[in-house]
Amino acid sequence: MAKLRPEQLGQALNKGLAPIYLVSGDEPLLVQEACDQIRAAARSQGFGERELYHADASFDWTQLLSAANSLSLFADRKILEVRLPTGKPGDKGGKVLQEYAKAPSEDNLLLVVTGKLDRNALKAKWLKALEDSGSHVQVWPVTPAQLPRWIAQRMKAAGLTADSAAIDLLASRVEGNLLAAAQEVEKLKLLTDSPEISTELMASVVADSARYDVFGLVDKALHGDARGAVKSLQGLKVEGTEPIALLWALARDIRALVQISQAASQGIPFERAAQAAGIWNKRQPLVQSALRRLSPGQLQQLLRKANGIDRAIKGMRQADPWAELLDLTLNLAGVQSLQPANERLSLKL
Repeated sequence: MAKLRPEQLGQALNKGLAPIYLVSGDEPLLVQEACDQIRAAARSQGFGERELYHADASFDWTQLLSAANSLSLFADRKILEVRLPTGKPGDKGGKVLQEYAKAPSEDNLLLVVTGKLDRNALKAKWLKALEDSGSHVQVWPVTPAQLPRWIAQRMKAAGLTADSAAIDLLASRVEGNLLAAAQEVEKLKLLTDSPEISTELMASVVADSARYDVFGLVDKALHGDARGAVKSLQGLKVEGTEPIALLWALARDIRALVQISQAASQGIPFERAAQAAGIWNKRQPLVQSALRRLSPGQLQQLLRKANGIDRAIKGMRQADPWAELLDLTLNLAGVQSLQPANERLSLKL
């Protein structure tokens, strides 16, 4: 089957499901949305169960074949999703994928998700086997020159229009961050009843985001700028930002730090691990700075704290979410704000 661009995927899915999909690329938002489209189409056709496998260096590839040959307990058909961060399954994984591709079952849909594939990987036998039996969705980076057009298409899909000046303004604000651009478009949908976005409205929305933005807070904490991160946190609180939005941003990058740290312990190069974790090139120095400062044990403790804050926000434990967000932000920036005994106490229900 033919290779597909992300914008071609919807039309291809409407024509029918392929038994195998390979989604590759280093634009996390576009990769995620392509996978979401495939899963939604599969669910609409009776694939009611999803089994997820993380194919790291220690992964037992025979699990995939066993799962493919076993009957589902909860649904007639199931999605077998394999996350392959390195894009290299190794000899065993390559043979398993080739064997699966020879005769894919109608009761299974195989979804393989990788980062950007290098030239050698694109020539690999396992990849050719998957392409012969299914579809390969290749996600390419959106260049600075392409970003205004991408934003315009995103706005059109949201039922919005804007002139080139307004679109250029947003493009300059997000600096290549597609997730940030998508969030701004969603914000515009909420702020206006008119489908036409003026330059003035775009400027006001961008200016509001630029004062104290959630992503800026996280970047300051990763950099070790505790004072700047706390100032941003206090500003966001005053502006009425919901604690759950801050926690989402902090927890997302903490999980990425844990993932990259674990990959590094397995000998995976930092750049490859960072791409697999969805860290943009421009943010990789910030992540490296944090990893030099925080041990694997400290990162796990940060994850536990984030989980405790989530419970506090949901009313499942008695605690002040803002006070604990301050503590989490300081810890991510490298400042130990509580004694260990008090930290353990703060995590109790």
